[in-house]
Amino acid sequence: MAAASSGQRFHLSPGGALRGRLRVPGDKSISHRAIMLGSIADGETEISGFLEGADALATLGAFRQLGVQIDGPEGGRVRIRGVGRDGLRGADGPLDMGNSGTSMRLLSGLLAGQRFASTLIGDASLSRRPMRRVTGPLAEMGAQIATTEEGTAPLRITPTPELAGIDYRLPVASAQVKSSLLLAGLYARGRTCVTEPAPTRDHTERMLAAFGYPLTRDGARVCLEGGGRLRGCRLEVPADISSAAFFLVGASIAPGSDLTLEHVGINPTRTGVIDILRAMGADIRIEAERDVGGEPVADLRVRSAPLRGIRIPEALVPLAIDELPAVFIAAACAEGETVLTGAEELRVKESDRIQVMADGLARLGIEAEPRPDGIRIRGGTPGADGARAVIESHGDHRIAMSFAIAALRAAGPIEIEDCANVATSFPRFATLAGGVGLQIREG
Repeated sequence: MAAASSGQRFHLSPGGALRGRLRVPGDKSISHRAIMLGSIADGETEISGFLEGADALATLGAFRQLGVQIDGPEGGRVRIRGVGRDGLRGADGPLDMGNSGTSMRLLSGLLAGQRFASTLIGDASLSRRPMRRVTGPLAEMGAQIATTEEGTAPLRITPTPELAGIDYRLPVASAQVKSSLLLAGLYARGRTCVTEPAPTRDHTERMLAAFGYPLTRDGARVCLEGGGRLRGCRLEVPADISSAAFFLVGASIAPGSDLTLEHVGINPTRTGVIDILRAMGADIRIEAERDVGGEPVADLRVRSAPLRGIRIPEALVPLAIDELPAVFIAAACAEGETVLTGAEELRVKESDRIQVMADGLARLGIEAEPRPDGIRIRGGTPGADGARAVIESHGDHRIAMSFAIAALRAAGPIEIEDCANVATSFPRFATLAGGVGLQIREG
C-alpha cells in the first residue's frame, strides 16, 4: 500500500559528475540515541553534529513531552539537562514518532519500565510496520505493551511493577530490537543479555559506555545490569554513512567524478556499503582516520570506476541494510549481474524496498527480478530510450535519493514523486547534492 503522495517532487536532468568536498548531515542512529541517553543521564549533555531531520526531531520532541529541558537544535548543537534514570514524567498526550521506526522501537523499551503510561503513534507508513519483534521480547521481561491486532502501532504501554532481565537470542539480526531490550534492561531487575545471529550496528553499546554505564561484550553477546546511572557528557555526532552512501554510489558511477565526503562515521558495524562497492570495483579511499567520542570517523575519497556485478555476501547484509537501495543503483550501472539474498528485512522498512526498487528500475528499463529475500539486477543504462521516467518513491526517503543518484548515468530525465520524507534523514539533500554536481531541482 503506497503512502499518500506529499506532492513534493525531484526533477533530474541526466548526466553530470560529482566533484569537490561535502559533509553530509549527522548520523541519524547516533542522534536518536544521544537524545535518549542524555535525557535519562545525571547532569548536562552537550551534542554537536546533531541531525536536524524529522526523525531525530521526533525523538527530541518526545523527550520534551516527557519533561526533559532541551535547548536547540541550533546549527547541530543541542544541550540536554538530564533528569536522571527515574526523572521522566508522563506526557500529556500521545508521543508522535512520525515516520521514525527507530524512535518507536527504542522508546518502547525505554518507556516499558517507567511508572507512567505512554502511547506511541506514528504516520501512516510507520503505523504499518511490524512491532511484535520488539513487544514480544519486552513482554518476556514483564512489559505490558498493547498493539493493534496486526501487531502494529499505536503502542499503548501500561506501567508494570518491575521488569526482569532476560537472556534473549535474536531470531533475526536487528540493532533496533537489541537496543530496545538494552534500554529496557536499564530499568530491569538483574541482568539483561542479547545475543545476535550476525553483527549489527553497536551505537547503543558504544554510547552507553560514553555515558559511563558498564556493560560486557563477549563475541555476539552483550549484557548489562539494571539499576545503574548514566553521567552527562559531550558527544560529537559523525556524518551519517547512510547519507554518504548515495554519494559513494553517485561518484562511482558518474564518469569524471572525484568527491571527498568529510567526517563520515566508519563504525565497523556500518561499513558494509564500502565493502560491497569495493567488491564491485569502486575506488574508495579511507583517509584521515580518527576517533570521536568512541566512534571512528574518516574522510572518504571516491572516484569514478567501472563497476561489475557480484553476488553480495550475506554476511554484509546486516552491515549495509539501510544502504542497499543505493547499492541497487550501483548494480543497475554495473557490468553483468548482481544478486542479493538474505535481505528479507528490506520488505518491512518505510516501504517494501525490494519491490519498490524493482518497480523503479523497471521504469528505467533495467532488468530487476525481486525475490522473497532479495533481488537480481542485470546492469545496463538507466533510461536508455531517453524518455522521461517517472518514479514513485512511496514516501520512502532512501528510495527517492537512490533514484536521484541514478540520474548521473541515465540517458533521459527522471522525475521522482512523493519526496517530502527525504527530510527525515537528509535535510537540504537537493541543495547539497546540487552543489557537488547533481542536476536536481525540487518542485
